[in-house]
Amino acid sequence: MVGAVHDYVGVVGELNGLETVNGYESRAMTTTKQQQQPRREEEERQQWYEEEIDDDLKLCYALNSVLHRGASKYQEIALIDTKHFGKALIIDGKMQSAEVDEFIYHESLIHPPLLFHPNPKTVFIMGGGEGSAAREALRHRTVERVVMCDIDQEVVDFCRTYLSANRGAFASDRLCLLINDARAELEKSREKFDVIVGDLADPVEYGPCYQLYTKSFYQQVVKPKLSGGGGGIFVTQAGPAGVLTHREVFSSIYNTLRQVFKYVKAYTAHVPSFADTWGWVMASDHPFNLTAQQIDERIRERVVEGELAYLSGDSLIASTTLNKSVHQSLLEETHVYTEDDARFVHGHGRARGGGA
Repeated sequence: MVGAVHDYVGVVGELNGLETVNGYESRAMTTTKQQQQPRREEEERQQWYEEEIDDDLKLCYALNSVLHRGASKYQEIALIDTKHFGKALIIDGKMQSAEVDEFIYHESLIHPPLLFHPNPKTVFIMGGGEGSAAREALRHRTVERVVMCDIDQEVVDFCRTYLSANRGAFASDRLCLLINDARAELEKSREKFDVIVGDLADPVEYGPCYQLYTKSFYQQVVKPKLSGGGGGIFVTQAGPAGVLTHREVFSSIYNTLRQVFKYVKAYTAHVPSFADTWGWVMASDHPFNLTAQQIDERIRERVVEGELAYLSGDSLIASTTLNKSVHQSLLEETHVYTEDDARFVHGHGRARGGGA
């Protein structure tokens, strides 16, 4: 597991003892040894979750407790209660969502395709085991059926137990929950869907789902299962999209979808618990041509159970305007994501070294 839970993060302790850091006086220089001691004792008692972002970069989250920790057949799993972001789901060492700001990620993933679709009735969610994507899809009046297919029963079970915000979604008679490989389910399905959603874990080497970001999958499995006449839309989470991170997978996923669909729209939002800008990509053979005013009208007409906390017509349109650096990279990207030529975010999955 790339991320790890520690009783004490040594690097933090070492920095607290330094007299200078990069030429600046540290806090230790302005406090007495007696003042430092209680702080150090508190830090030593504190549990931390440490996520490795890169070989030379880690993020640390102070914990209240570890609710669940283990390994399924497919993934390393942890559900932690952080002091700053509330309960957080960790898969293969990567933060998947956190209680206090998951609404940013899930509203951005689910509502844009459902709002751009003229009349979405059926939704297929690949992954989404925590239930948040299904919860947001079920808020739309027009949606009659949501199929959520996650490969990992253990993830679904403990999220259903611990994430109270999604219990209503799991209990809905409009939700069909499947535990299987999403590709296999889509391939054998006779049903076509108005919206197909990729709420998958990040593509990591030896992980269970990087094949679901490939051109062949989009072309041979996803596109044929979209309801063409009604303007079927595919959307996927597409990984980090910051100035320094967007070339990991975001630009490649965008370019790959451009090889398969006529219209492709990339958009981003900052997610605090991810400590980065995040990216999503929508794709369809029908244009995305709503104005901000039209989007707001559809939100008022379609979305129930309160107002959206993050998205509005203006913010959705604005999210598609990327900064110059990222925009230029997407235009110049030539990599097409395939099984034999995949890109990965930093980290690894359970199959590393020949494991299951």
